Amino acid sequence: MADSSFDIVSKLDRQEVDNALGQAAREVATRFDFKGTGATIEWKGEKAIEITASADDRASAVLDVFKDKLVKRNVSLKVLDASEVRQSGQQSKIDITLKEGITTEDAKKIGKLIRDEGPKGVKAQVQGDELRVSSKKRDDLQAVQRLVKEQDYDFAVQFTNYR
Repeated sequence: MADSSFDIVSKLDRQEVDNALGQAAREVATRFDFKGTGATIEWKGEKAIEITASADDRASAVLDVFKDKLVKRNVSLKVLDASEVRQSGQQSKIDITLKEGITTEDAKKIGKLIRDEGPKGVKAQVQGDELRVSSKKRDDLQAVQRLVKEQDYDFAVQFTNYR
């Protein structure tokens, strides 16, 4: 029998993020506490978002609204890398970069965890920005998925290509 396998990845659903951003922008435009503050949230390139407001607390409030929308759309908040509030003339700005992919060192951490604590006979190999886990038994793969989910990594984890 051939080995069963799955991939551990950290992917970003750009459409869901775009929808959450649109919802947050509409809420900011219509909410009473944002009237007259010049608060906006918009894309700044492919993988960056910029929040602008007239005060630091309003910029932070827009960030909270955006996070709420992401959570409602089942997007992990670990994909966000938000900077501190910074002054730019009369405006307060927050830059958010979106993180995607597993770094080589993070993949090595997960691989070491699987080797040390996972079931015997499970192999993990790094393939670019993802990690392929294979084993003869599907039950072992499910145990590995449970093990990886229990860990608290600073990146979002998804499992794909379960065969």
